Amino acid sequence: MTDYSGIHTSVLLERSIELLGPALGRPGAVLVDCTLGLGGHSEAFLEAFPELHLVGLDRDPNALRLAGERLERFSDRTDLVHCVYDEIDEALEGLGIDEVDGVLFDLGVSSMQLDEVERGFSYSKDAPLDMRMDDTAVFTAAEIVATYSEADLRRIFRDYGEEKLADRYARFIVRARDEAPILRSGQLVDIIQAATPAKFSNSGHPAKRVFQALRIEVNAELSVLERALPKAIDALVVGGRIVVLAFQSLEDRIVKRELQRRSVSTAPAGLPVELPEHRPELKLLVRGAELADDDERARNPRSIPVRLRAAERIRRIA
Repeated sequence: MTDYSGIHTSVLLERSIELLGPALGRPGAVLVDCTLGLGGHSEAFLEAFPELHLVGLDRDPNALRLAGERLERFSDRTDLVHCVYDEIDEALEGLGIDEVDGVLFDLGVSSMQLDEVERGFSYSKDAPLDMRMDDTAVFTAAEIVATYSEADLRRIFRDYGEEKLADRYARFIVRARDEAPILRSGQLVDIIQAATPAKFSNSGHPAKRVFQALRIEVNAELSVLERALPKAIDALVVGGRIVVLAFQSLEDRIVKRELQRRSVSTAPAGLPVELPEHRPELKLLVRGAELADDDERARNPRSIPVRLRAAERIRRIA
């Protein structure tokens, strides 16, 4: 059996179990791990709750295969589904599951994908400009760099990378691709470094935000998340819980907005009595967004940017 402990360290694992645990104790409780990855979180939940049934979703066939090997001893309590997590409703319907007790999202690119150089996610290693989380898909970062207009490149760098030099980087990329195709991450990094003014040289790696923006665009990460969260909440039983781990501010804003929207009363201002249909659907379980503690941040540097939010469903919409 492969030892996965050195390949991937699950972030905020104990806290996730603590928050989801109260909803998972009944026999036959169902947890949906919307971002299965290598199955680190799922393995821990299956070990902690002997009567739990797990539904694991992932768009990456390689992750599903490896997670399936890792979770083989729980095969009678698991269903692994190849899909993007905004298809959670279709996945559950296909399994004949009407409602679930817990949902976990561990967002962003997985450790496995970052560590596989040929996937092209990292700006620190030269590789084909790919960045597909699902390598059966056809749309790659190289296609974006080759075909998007300067205005569209500028837009994604600004909106998805929050890049201050979006205009300049888009202009340099368009100029460079007119001379030769940009097919590898190393080429793109060289272009970005050449376009970066010296006064920005101490602001971290200049390619970081551009690579983030390209990855988000390739995988439609933000629009997928915006569609997935309402579906996941709708699938929860009353008393069911959701935990979301976000690793960048754009994701966290979407999560914050959806959880807050459904955790406040919809009663019109001035109404003397709150009617049942106006009561919140959710109760927030943590104040704001929780961070990893100092020990975990030191032990696992990939936990440094994480933002955890959690909620419990307290009312079902009629």
